[in-house]
Amino acid sequence: MARTVTRFVGPTRLTNAAATVYTVPGLSKALVRHVHFMNPSAGSIGVTVSIGTDGATTRVLESFTVGAGTTYDWYPYMVLDSAEIVQAFAGTTAIVNMTMFGDLLAAG
Repeated sequence: MARTVTRFVGPTRLTNAAATVYTVPGLSKALVRHVHFMNPSAGSIGVTVSIGTDGATTRVLESFTVGAGTTYDWYPYMVLDSAEIVQAFAGTTAIVNMTMFGDLLAAG
């Protein structure tokens, strides 16, 4: 498999409802290595990330608080299969920015 360092998401502002932010392309795997959250507001905001459709059993980060005027860098090691999705949302809409990086492993 060919490996390409990739920015999978963003920067994008999260909404306050679970939404798909990334879908792994066909015939590929994605290795998520770094997720960056930025909260420019004056209040703390919780963020949630799920592998698959959001629910209690698919969450890998739940209501994690990103402090007012701060950033948070998360270094997971998540392997995602072809067509798998990542969903994310924040406690307040259109404030927290999310950027996600990693390696795309494509057949070939």
